[in-house]
Amino acid sequence: MLSTTSTVSNESGRNPIFRPLYHYIEDMEPLERYGSGGYHPVLIGDRFQDRYQVVQKLGYCAYSTVWLSRDDVCNRHVALKICTADSNPHELTVLSDLSNSRQPSNQSLGKAMMPSVLDAFKIEGVNGTHACYVTHPARMSLDDAKDASYDRLFTLEVARALAAQLTVAVDYIHAQGLVHGDIRCGNVLAQLPPRFECDLDMKPETVTITRRDGEELSPCIPHHAIIPIWLGTRSDKLELPEARILLSDFGEAFYPEKEKKFESRTPLGSRAPESRFELVKPLSFPSDIWSLACSIWEIIGQRSLIDEFMADADDITRQYVDILGILPPEWWNAWKARGKKFSQDGKPINRERDPYQSWEDWFEYCVQKPREAERMPRIEPAERDALFSMLKSMLSFKPEDRPSAKEVLESEWMVKWALPECEKVWKSGIQS
Repeated sequence: MLSTTSTVSNESGRNPIFRPLYHYIEDMEPLERYGSGGYHPVLIGDRFQDRYQVVQKLGYCAYSTVWLSRDDVCNRHVALKICTADSNPHELTVLSDLSNSRQPSNQSLGKAMMPSVLDAFKIEGVNGTHACYVTHPARMSLDDAKDASYDRLFTLEVARALAAQLTVAVDYIHAQGLVHGDIRCGNVLAQLPPRFECDLDMKPETVTITRRDGEELSPCIPHHAIIPIWLGTRSDKLELPEARILLSDFGEAFYPEKEKKFESRTPLGSRAPESRFELVKPLSFPSDIWSLACSIWEIIGQRSLIDEFMADADDITRQYVDILGILPPEWWNAWKARGKKFSQDGKPINRERDPYQSWEDWFEYCVQKPREAERMPRIEPAERDALFSMLKSMLSFKPEDRPSAKEVLESEWMVKWALPECEKVWKSGIQS
């Protein structure tokens, strides 16, 4: 029998709340999260603070919905993020810190890649009190750009610029004493071009929301789902002047000097291995460097460095060893599933389902051949070798062996190939 209710725990994990189930709608936030402590029901035309009028939906995540709104006071479009009533205000605090920080002149570029909090306030709704904040709207995430493209590739010039910018952004937040905690292409946004034009007056796409049990909807949920508008472009169509980025989603960010964090919520495919093998040591800046390397690989290539589809932690570790070599001895001996995948000296065994892929083989498969197939230039040997040197240092198993973000920016690949493309993107000056 099909269930018509779901169980949702409150923030403390106690006193479960039973909520009705709704028929699934693609590209819509989890409808069961509408209720006490959850999302605020928003309709096109709603006004907040007597100045922000909702005109379109931009997107959503687990703890917020994001709306393109017209700021009648400043006569511009903004992004209005409305958090769930049970969300932690941590991200807003972090963004406010970054917006208000005084950085050296040589880090002004990094600050320009941070979301600027233009306004912040709270609203009372049927589901509770919701923190809201206003930022500049973005165009799309790098993940979304790749998903929109058949070949899932950026041109080489754009890929270099994106990789350099992301590293500059990471260097900036690390200089502020902050670890991002969830660096991945889905959290890297392309900024809207200054003279971006789109028909924002077109009618939003809506779908009627219905309960599985056929009962009437309560006031805690809107009657119609609003499908997010697409302001983006395909990865292969993104041009260099439009490739300015914003580093977003600071919900997992933390200051290592103030807080000891041992658990990583970064997706398995880009999660630093010390979060599994060094459980008693707190995470710090090197965990971001590992994730940054995985993101750079994905920006340059068609596929990710580590394939996390249907993979568990042991599958991920097996790929680490295939691509990067044997784990440090204490990790190698502590890995309980190691004997099912490798001999003691690191030779692959029982690999009928998971063929061995070396670093060089995987680079050819993920980067070179897809570019060649799409008549894009292959990465030449000199650049490839410099890129390998940089990425392999960032992917050192032991966190203390990884370079800092500043040292990554000083690497040969960054200096000769990536940073010059980054400079072209920002040649018109840094936006405030």
